[in-house]
Amino acid sequence: MKDRRILYVSSEVLPYLPETEISSMSYEAPRLVNSLGGQIRIFMPRYGNINERRHQLHEVIRLSGMNLVINDMDMPLIIKVASIPKERIQVYFIDNDEYFKRKATFCDEEGKLFEDNDERAIFFAKGVIETVKKLNWAPDVIHVQGWMASLFPLYLREYYHDEPLFRDSKIVFTVFNEAFENTLDPNLINKIKFDGIEYAKIEKILKPSFDNLMKLGIDNSDAVIKGSKTISSEVESYLIESGKKYLDFQTQDSFSEKYTEFYNSLID
Repeated sequence: MKDRRILYVSSEVLPYLPETEISSMSYEAPRLVNSLGGQIRIFMPRYGNINERRHQLHEVIRLSGMNLVINDMDMPLIIKVASIPKERIQVYFIDNDEYFKRKATFCDEEGKLFEDNDERAIFFAKGVIETVKKLNWAPDVIHVQGWMASLFPLYLREYYHDEPLFRDSKIVFTVFNEAFENTLDPNLINKIKFDGIEYAKIEKILKPSFDNLMKLGIDNSDAVIKGSKTISSEVESYLIESGKKYLDFQTQDSFSEKYTEFYNSLID
């Protein structure tokens, strides 16, 4: 993995959010690549429940200041950065006061999904891509984890399909057992169509359920990892039938060698 460039786009990362399968693997996988001499970048949303003082987040002025258009609205992009203690690993945070200032991650105090989670996901996808462009850092592999990041493969493949920086990048999409009830805003498909993405590419999310978001992520990726021992049977059948390069579930004790082999098989 020496000098290989791996971009991690994750909805949750330790130690900034509580420990889950996603936040743990979004920490352990980059740490593995870093230890093997690879180059990494990690991106996650700057949720309002992340303690900026404790984790020493600070704004990167040279990367901030851009506006992203979300459903015909200009939304300012703020980029913050922090370092994971003892690992010499930098994490970039996609921020916007309208979408991420609230003191919660995905749901309100009653456990109900935020009504704008769909726009937050679009903003996150665009924000990561625009920031990596500013960094002028061409990744060999882009590893996407978590449903808040699930629109990233679509936007990279369709909205940014002419961007030369990502021409040779391979996308790995991990499916976890993180399903939410109900759906995101039913108008999500129209918000994506506003960006000029064809209906045929997104008709799966006419009903933006968790399972359908996972299917869309699989469609626009080069390879898929099963991130939980048990996932939705519907999604598992879909990913197997997709014919995409596939890595079965790995425990944290066994993933190191398998992930390294999987990344290398995509690059070589």
